[in-house]
Amino acid sequence: MNFQPELCRNESEVESKLIVQYLLPKLGYSPDTWHQEVTFGSIRLDFLVFATQVVPFVLDSNSPLTVVMEAKHPNQNLNNHICRLKRYLTSLNVSYGLLTNGKEIRIYQRIGADIQLVLQCLGQELEVKIDEIKALIGRESLKENSLQSEVFSNGNDNSGSILLPGIIESEPNAPTTNLPKSDATSANLPKSDVTTTSSPQAQPLADNQNIPQNLDHPNSEPQRHKRVKIIAVYHNKGGVGKTTTVVNLAAAIRKTGKRVLVIDLDSQANTTFATGLVKFDDEEFDNIKDCNIRHLLESEDFYPISEVAQTSSFTNPAINVIPAHISLMKYENELNQNEASKTMLIQKLENVKNEYDIVLIDTPPSLNLYARIAIITADYLLIPSDLKPFANQGLINVKEFIKSINNFKKMLRQPPIEVLGVLACKISTNAKFIQHTLPKRLAAIPERYGLDVLETVIYERDDLAKCAEKTRIVGNMEIADPISVLDFKPDSMAAREFELLGKEVLKQIGMA
Repeated sequence: MNFQPELCRNESEVESKLIVQYLLPKLGYSPDTWHQEVTFGSIRLDFLVFATQVVPFVLDSNSPLTVVMEAKHPNQNLNNHICRLKRYLTSLNVSYGLLTNGKEIRIYQRIGADIQLVLQCLGQELEVKIDEIKALIGRESLKENSLQSEVFSNGNDNSGSILLPGIIESEPNAPTTNLPKSDATSANLPKSDVTTTSSPQAQPLADNQNIPQNLDHPNSEPQRHKRVKIIAVYHNKGGVGKTTTVVNLAAAIRKTGKRVLVIDLDSQANTTFATGLVKFDDEEFDNIKDCNIRHLLESEDFYPISEVAQTSSFTNPAINVIPAHISLMKYENELNQNEASKTMLIQKLENVKNEYDIVLIDTPPSLNLYARIAIITADYLLIPSDLKPFANQGLINVKEFIKSINNFKKMLRQPPIEVLGVLACKISTNAKFIQHTLPKRLAAIPERYGLDVLETVIYERDDLAKCAEKTRIVGNMEIADPISVLDFKPDSMAAREFELLGKEVLKQIGMA
């Protein structure tokens, strides 16, 4: 059977017609030597191929993982996926990676902590190149050369072993995502077992990197950047996990050594509460009403960021937060009549561009002025979503909203906002849901709405609720004292997910 690239019209057909029906049989792999849609923590592989196979297969430090195959839509530029493939190969110590969109086939080899392109051809050249491909990643070639890779590098024990297929030894209540296309594999790795690596142009973040305690000291940050990066976290559907994402992502990024400012632009002030700035249980003692984001937006000459921002110790090291207040909704019409208010935040952030590396903006779940200001100001957009029907339908509104604001940004001679993607958030940990429903919902986002989906998934976990509900007694008052999940339970699955999200976001914006 010959391969015909023109018959691959989408990613699913690249998988089925090129990889399953053509490449795997040609390379000598029988169905018991490869698995489709395999998940390791936040890593989701299209195909994982074995040079040798033992049934039942034990996934440990001696397992012969040899080839990862990743299929992309024919319209996708493969250059955009090299860093991700590198992460897969180096994190799992896999020898080879095949990356294809049907029109083009590339094979990369892992060399230490990097990868190297070893073969590249067009889909229409596959017939004449198949022997070269077979010599590189054919099953017999790999068996003869005994090219086996270590999956984990966690000492001599096999505590991370997983039996395949279907028998999982992992941390309790630690679900992963499987697609039911074949004998899918699911594994959760201990924190030290999966490491992500940065792009070839950047150095990886060290886990024990010294974190500066002084946010304002000009020499406290080990790496300087020309310009602060501003990320708006927005969805016009409420209850999708925006605030949870903002505060814990801020904590995760702060712990990498970046200087972080969080701005609450929602009159519900959920982020202000979640970062522990509400130290009163009676409105009579409200110390936020006279100095918050509203004052910053309405005054050109007064209320600079240095005056409005408060230090929050909800995470260690601390971050700065510009609080919101419920009175924001009362002043929306007034601010709306003042054109300068729409760009005031841009101007004031320009004055502190050397004091912060990352600004995260929490937004209201609406199409109002404050959401508009956030997106006008931001360089990047992150869209949390629980992937439920109304949240998915709301993505149409989000895209139209972004389009209208980009027209305004164009008049300001600002580049359009770059959408980082949809973040699957508040996702059920039910195993059947994860295995059967979640993959379909994830796949629907790019197919129906043309938006990318982040690799990281934030599951709905008790730890996220508990850390946000912490209180303490001051005198005869009980006041809110929330902390980030990374400080509450640093070794929890929830903390791990936000660590991965932080690394993924930093990599996407070129700050990893």
